[in-house]
Amino acid sequence: MKTWFITGVSSGLGQAIAEAALAAGDRVVGTLRNEKHLSAFAALSAGRSFAVVLDVTDYSDVQPSIDRIEREVGPIDVLVNNAGYGHEGTFEESTLEDLRRQFEVNVFGAVAVTKAVLPKMRKRRSGHVINVTSMGGLITMPSLSFYHGSKFALEGLSEALGKEVKDFGIHVTAVEPGSFRTDWAGRSMNRAPRGVEDYDTLMNPIRERRIAMSGKQLGNPKKLGEAVVKLVNSENPPAHLLLGSDAIKLVEQKLENLRAEYAAWKEVTLSTDFIDESAAGNPFA
Repeated sequence: MKTWFITGVSSGLGQAIAEAALAAGDRVVGTLRNEKHLSAFAALSAGRSFAVVLDVTDYSDVQPSIDRIEREVGPIDVLVNNAGYGHEGTFEESTLEDLRRQFEVNVFGAVAVTKAVLPKMRKRRSGHVINVTSMGGLITMPSLSFYHGSKFALEGLSEALGKEVKDFGIHVTAVEPGSFRTDWAGRSMNRAPRGVEDYDTLMNPIRERRIAMSGKQLGNPKKLGEAVVKLVNSENPPAHLLLGSDAIKLVEQKLENLRAEYAAWKEVTLSTDFIDESAAGNPFA
């Protein structure tokens, strides 16, 4: 029986992952920001579902919460950094405060929780850290620049961390969902006010379409939860896991475009080195 710690389980993908882990016979500690939801989550599976009130951006409370869970429930085998939200708005119309809040939740919150859990996993020489990023951590769309920035950041952190801790028996996976039938594009999304008419032709149809499609997305959260359980139980989990047919389609298209662009500019790329073979090598190695 594994012990999971999942942030943001009141709804959406976090709830789906928690339910799948419980259905597999594991223990789940889930974080909520509202005390009124505690009893409902704890009642999902008596003795195996535990709820705690935690705002991942309240950094002073993160480490004490993790210590208490490890002491009262047991060692955390699987950490799922799921808590997050989307910010919709053009780059120009969104504020610096919008950007700070987006990164506080989607990036710094995940980092704070991981740093609290990681030393214990390292000492036990086992564990799995799962960061729920997005296909939006690999591809971009207009109107989501701040959201993409946060998810691209989490992708880079995840990949580098995985290389640092692999010799300690710890796996790190960036789970990259496409569009799933949750409240992400509905009540959970922060939308910047419109004010620059030049963007009307671009933004108005995007916003209307996104609102209309909320709740009608192709992705099934229940199946995503089951896929994450399969990931955790695999012998050789990947560093990246795309989930959803739209995710694989859009990311494959991005890869093709990158290859074409790099090839078209390869001559310029190769023209910037010193002509000195002794200096060749990877400066980041």
